[in-house]
Amino acid sequence: MALTGLFLISFLTVHVSLNATIFYDLSIFDPADNGSMFNRAAHFMGASLVIRIMEIGLFAGIILHIIQGYMVELQNRKRRGSDYAKSLGNRGSKWYSRSMALLGTLILLFLIMHVAHFWVPSRITHDLEPATYGFTETHNLFLRMYDVFQEPLIVILYLAGVISLAFHLFHGFHSAFRTMGVHNKKYLSMLQSMGYSFTILICLLFALMPVSMYFNWVTPY
Repeated sequence: MALTGLFLISFLTVHVSLNATIFYDLSIFDPADNGSMFNRAAHFMGASLVIRIMEIGLFAGIILHIIQGYMVELQNRKRRGSDYAKSLGNRGSKWYSRSMALLGTLILLFLIMHVAHFWVPSRITHDLEPATYGFTETHNLFLRMYDVFQEPLIVILYLAGVISLAFHLFHGFHSAFRTMGVHNKKYLSMLQSMGYSFTILICLLFALMPVSMYFNWVTPY
């Protein structure tokens, strides 16, 4: 589970880096970009055979991580047998470390919504508006993002998904290294700090995407 978790963390890094190209449309960069950089980057990811093969590995990694998570939760419940006579609360462990299965379930629901909004129309149904750059025609995923994030409820649900991801990573990042054998307190403290910094940066960028489009800080027009 630690290995699949680290694999998914590497995916988050790539995914947020690509999606962050929407911010090139901000006035401090190029307000006339209108999603050009993002659409071209998304086209490269969708048209590359290597990336498409890796996409299969990504879905396999997500499914495996989910299965492993529920198995670990069931094993922990079975070994414990019954609840503790007195809960130690946060003195024993942080609430989010005790709620990884719940947080994982919320992230799963968020992923289903995310796939339905973007992956299905771009990879399966191909019912997106076209965008042409030079001799290359691609999907206008930037416009799709903008349209999706004009709905306040969708924006709220996405922010809830990002918050769930943040708490999941707060525990999962450093605990993955602990599972793989890192027990030195100095290194664990360093990894925990790295995990917090990584989580805040990644989740802040993810959260800013729906917010920036809802408030028209970046637009396709």
